[in-house]
Amino acid sequence: MYDTIIVGSGPAGLSAAIYAKRAGLSMLVIEKNPVSGGQVLNTYEVDNYPGLPGINGFDLGMKFREHADAQGAEFADGAVTAVKIKDPGSDSKAPVFEIETSAAKYESKTVIIASGALHSKLGVAGEEEFSGRGVSYCATCDGAFFRGKTAIVVGGGDVAVEDAIFLARGCSKVYLVHRRHELRATRILQDELMSLPNVEIIWDSIVTEIVGDNAVTGARIQNVQTKETTLVDTAAVFIAVGINPDTQQFEGLVDMDDKGYITAPESCATSVPGIFAAGDARGKRLRQIVTAVADGANAVTSVQDFLVGKS
Repeated sequence: MYDTIIVGSGPAGLSAAIYAKRAGLSMLVIEKNPVSGGQVLNTYEVDNYPGLPGINGFDLGMKFREHADAQGAEFADGAVTAVKIKDPGSDSKAPVFEIETSAAKYESKTVIIASGALHSKLGVAGEEEFSGRGVSYCATCDGAFFRGKTAIVVGGGDVAVEDAIFLARGCSKVYLVHRRHELRATRILQDELMSLPNVEIIWDSIVTEIVGDNAVTGARIQNVQTKETTLVDTAAVFIAVGINPDTQQFEGLVDMDDKGYITAPESCATSVPGIFAAGDARGKRLRQIVTAVADGANAVTSVQDFLVGKS
């Protein structure tokens, strides 16, 4: 029986692990991925985390994990398939939650859901067929395979623009395909993108099909205004059109919004006493590494209050 079980090992989960150990709580982090760190691992450069400007995303994720390890945090591998209320508890007794994975079952007095989010897909022909063979959702993971070649990035936010900038350092040509005529990315990223000679933005357009033989050879791009379609030769299509919360396994357990984000205020307390949500799984205004780390700290503080009957 643990005081708290943390589902997920991204910045929110690892922050929660550090704070839980410092608070003297018995705790366990359950992680489904082979490497801790969450989405930050796929970020080439993190320039807005205080005190560590320009740090590589993988290195930052490793620092989080090393800090948790140094505190003595306990980890277990497995994808959480369900969280069940085994005993709802009472005014004088904490509840008991049963957390199931494909390999084991665990019991805990509280649960912190820090399961993060997953990349959104285009849903076009060829996307699934060529996944891993030219279709990618992580430029920093797969960009090196396409050095000297042409690549397409789909999207208009910070991640898409960061991906295009990163790929431009190794690819001969990078196309950024965006459905609107202005980008959503921050101005500093836009300015850097516009300064690159081997990047071309295809405005007001969408990818309608990804084509190839054994691997990607091109993408059909349609102008949303004129409906004209063009086949653009490319060796890779990097998709950066947003994320969806990885919370399907908690549907029906806690309240969520219409997008699947868990409803929880700054205290991270969900609609179920004893269950807390942190990081990208929680509905909030800003989803950044720094806010995920803050959520982890807040969630553990709320866990402590809950265990001593303050909430």
